[in-house]
Amino acid sequence: MKKLLAKNNFIFAGLCVLIFLFSHIIHMNLAIPLLLIILYLCFHSKLSKIKNANLANLSFLFLISFSIGHSLLRHGLSFYFIPIAIIPMLSVLLFNNLEVAYFLSLGTSLSLASLTAEPFKAWIIFMTFCSCAILLVNKAHKRTAVIQAGLIAGLIQLICLILLEHFWIIRPERYLIILINSLVSGIVVLGVLPVFEYLLQTVTNISLLELADSHHPILQRMILEAPGTYHHSLIVGNLSDTACTTIGANGLLARIGAYYHDIGKLQKPEYFIENQQIKKNLHDTLSPTMSKLIIMNHIKEGVELAKKYSLSPVLWDFIQQHHGNSLVYYFYRRALEGKEEDQEIAEEGFRYPGPKPNTKETAVVLLADSVEAATRTLKDPTPAKIEEIVHKVINNKFIDGQLDECELTLKDIERISSVFTKILSGIYHSRVDYS
Repeated sequence: MKKLLAKNNFIFAGLCVLIFLFSHIIHMNLAIPLLLIILYLCFHSKLSKIKNANLANLSFLFLISFSIGHSLLRHGLSFYFIPIAIIPMLSVLLFNNLEVAYFLSLGTSLSLASLTAEPFKAWIIFMTFCSCAILLVNKAHKRTAVIQAGLIAGLIQLICLILLEHFWIIRPERYLIILINSLVSGIVVLGVLPVFEYLLQTVTNISLLELADSHHPILQRMILEAPGTYHHSLIVGNLSDTACTTIGANGLLARIGAYYHDIGKLQKPEYFIENQQIKKNLHDTLSPTMSKLIIMNHIKEGVELAKKYSLSPVLWDFIQQHHGNSLVYYFYRRALEGKEEDQEIAEEGFRYPGPKPNTKETAVVLLADSVEAATRTLKDPTPAKIEEIVHKVINNKFIDGQLDECELTLKDIERISSVFTKILSGIYHSRVDYS
């Protein structure tokens, strides 16, 4: 425990500031449970795996929600006007995690309900709206799903109010307020979602699906300038999506990351084998050292293109990590074969700069990228040969330490291997000559 406290001095300093602020806004007996919720979120093991779900961002979202509600109540408006579900809906879209959204809902609902004349009723109404909206917007892949979630959650909130008042229909204007509030909540979430994606440096499922459009400028360039790389990326995307879904990772993120992982090859597409003519290899006229520089440089050039086209930093990870720090073996072997007796060839000079994959999704893309490239070289791609090369490539990556910094288990790797074998066998199986 002492070690944990020592590593989180900044967090505790922030908590002390929040305690001071909350104690001057609401009662201390509500400030303490709210801060305990934040503490739980900070130190929960699952939260540490959620990128950007840290104390600063969660506190920022909470304070926005509380400030809006507090301002409306201070101006004499009923608690039915408070768009309480906006921040929980945003959080589940941004962090793709129900637990974070529920705790933000709980904290905001408790704090705002305590400021109303009917705290229990307000808390029930708030939590009903938030819980339903969170469940309905979870895994949303379309923008219309967010508005639908708001409306349906509003209807359920309305039913909850009727039940709380034992079916006495009094002040019917409140029901209209609830429905309008629920519709406005969904519209506001859609409107501010890009802003929060930028602020928190993350990407939602909705934005990822927009990046999957083949009319995106980068994908259009790949289709025209590097068709081999584009086709390779599509296959890697299919492999990665299915494998990630199988092991409980984010398949959509892996698919889109795979689509863009090789965009650096657009700078010199003719130097990569999938874009070359059958009997023409430009590397035959280059030294191994020059060849490996061209090959390895597609990582740096990929990141530069990603910045130029304003791709999310989340996708930069796939560009930088899809080779880890693995060895460019072909040109390293050529360098060894052509070296003079007193010449030393350092293996480190023929390794990618890294870093190694640090998430399940980037690790799966690394494996899919290597496996697809290796399978494509088979002359007679029978299911047995495909299975053999899949196991060989994955084992080599494991032994080389490329999976050391991600959270893939041996069971995950076995499942990934099985998925790769099944899909690649369907793609590259032998065909009957009907001519």
